Amino acid sequence: MATAFGRTKIMPEKKQKPQIRFKGFSDAWEQCRLCEISEIIAGGDIDKAKIKDAGKYPVYANALTNDGIVGYYDNEFRITAPAVTVTGRGDVGHAQARSSNFTPVVRLLALKTKQNCDFIENAINRKNVIIESTGVPQLTVPQLENFVIRITSIAEQVKIGSFFRLLDSLITLHQRKYEKLLTLKKSCLEKMFPKNENKNPEIRFKGFADAWKQQKLSNIASMHARIGWQNLRTSEFLDSGNYYLITGTDFIDGKIDLKTCHFVEKERYDQDKNIQIKNGSILITKDGTLGKVAYVEGLDKPATLNAGVFNVVIIDKNMENKYLFQYLKAPFLMDYVGKRATGGTIKHLNQNILVDFPVIHPSYEEQTKIGVFFSKLDDLIALHQRKLKMLQNIKKSCLEKMFV
Repeated sequence: MATAFGRTKIMPEKKQKPQIRFKGFSDAWEQCRLCEISEIIAGGDIDKAKIKDAGKYPVYANALTNDGIVGYYDNEFRITAPAVTVTGRGDVGHAQARSSNFTPVVRLLALKTKQNCDFIENAINRKNVIIESTGVPQLTVPQLENFVIRITSIAEQVKIGSFFRLLDSLITLHQRKYEKLLTLKKSCLEKMFPKNENKNPEIRFKGFADAWKQQKLSNIASMHARIGWQNLRTSEFLDSGNYYLITGTDFIDGKIDLKTCHFVEKERYDQDKNIQIKNGSILITKDGTLGKVAYVEGLDKPATLNAGVFNVVIIDKNMENKYLFQYLKAPFLMDYVGKRATGGTIKHLNQNILVDFPVIHPSYEEQTKIGVFFSKLDDLIALHQRKLKMLQNIKKSCLEKMFV
């Protein structure tokens, strides 16, 4: 296996076979340098970009994509052979076929033999082809030519390459679904809440027509945080216990990740009732990463707040808590906070700023429908995000176990 560009360390025989293989394959994998199986051309190489003979020069690309396979042009400008691209930072992928030369940071690996393009792409990718540099990392053609990978028979390459092509297609599918849902939510936030001085949104649930109202957040809810003299010492953060300590770093996509929470002693929990947290509580970060909002669910033990977090408690009986959570989590609060937060490098959201935040809302009944709608949309987004992460983890594991 390559330990650095141009230097090769021969692996023990037992390491020359992958942990997982398709049935019917058992031969050891062979070591080779990339220059032995491909012609490597730097982007911007104008001389080589000229197509002089049919099938001799590779197609160039100006960016990495997953939309096609690069190959050679023949006299009728058809792709006749596959290739792989690598950027100067070491990102590997296929590229859209184009007739012009590509950006200088891209290297084209035009395969000289019948190696499988998908297999070679993943064989390179799994080894993190990144060169260390004091400046901007640049992977030169000679360095890439001497980079060592291990290859197997063409038949096994095809099996492995097809498997990863299918896996990449699934990842892309869920990535697109996830991105479409994010776009849908953004559109709904823009159209289901009034804009500027309007009293009605563009889109609303059937049966509602009354104008919306606007109130300051301080008229709707009270806000409490851990008082300075109550601040905890690091030694008071416990790894286990009966009382959760919720910190801003425990906020994950609008929820609290209880697995990352520390714990505190009972006396610290009892110290301030205003920051004792329960299911249904709304929390806002006020230091560091400002304006992150979380809705507390799934608490199985009492909880209190660490410094840097507001506990928002509704005091207006005409305000529905999931609606307020969704409104605070929408970009409206972040836009407001970004213009008013104090401090230099580390920003702070002071309570006297937050109390004046304008909250626009309809009737309690319409709030409930909006709150439920966005909660379900958030759950669907989270579901596809988990599926995407799972597939990415599967690919990572397969890259480790199906290659040498």
